[in-house]
Amino acid sequence: MFNKYIKLVIAAGILVWSVFQFVDENIMNGISLILLAGIFVLFYFKNEFILLAFLQLRKQNFAGASKWLSYIKNPSSALIKKQEGYYNFLQGIMVSQTNLTQAEKFFKKALSLGLNMKHDIAMAKLQLAGIAMSKRRKREATTLVNEAKKLDSQGVLTEQIKMLKQQLKKI
Repeated sequence: MFNKYIKLVIAAGILVWSVFQFVDENIMNGISLILLAGIFVLFYFKNEFILLAFLQLRKQNFAGASKWLSYIKNPSSALIKKQEGYYNFLQGIMVSQTNLTQAEKFFKKALSLGLNMKHDIAMAKLQLAGIAMSKRRKREATTLVNEAKKLDSQGVLTEQIKMLKQQLKKI
């Protein structure tokens, strides 16, 4: 895995090479090299290991997702800010199966770094509400559930929100 800046340097080098190909009148080579440079720029904004971890998570393969995430050794130098948020989000999902305290730290760090989509923010807040509820922090859990409900504009998490509210009434 390359550092995030090395990816941009490689893309710039390939782009310069494509300009030389255009000058030599090798048009198809130049176009192909521009597309290759585009792949490196894409991987600057969307990390390949996070994409593969999301694919494994879609298949409910937590071991495979954690394997792909383990390839990212130093997230702060290898990822841009939003990707680091998603890295912590995925780590929180993985760790929430075993260690709730550590999962809470991952979810809070993911929210502080930022997530792109509203339903991802709602999911992280819902997970934090579940953790707060299990630790008997009812006030914090209710505020997180209400924030998650506001963010869930598509209604994807309504069933989970209703279930958490019912469990909060029992506390």
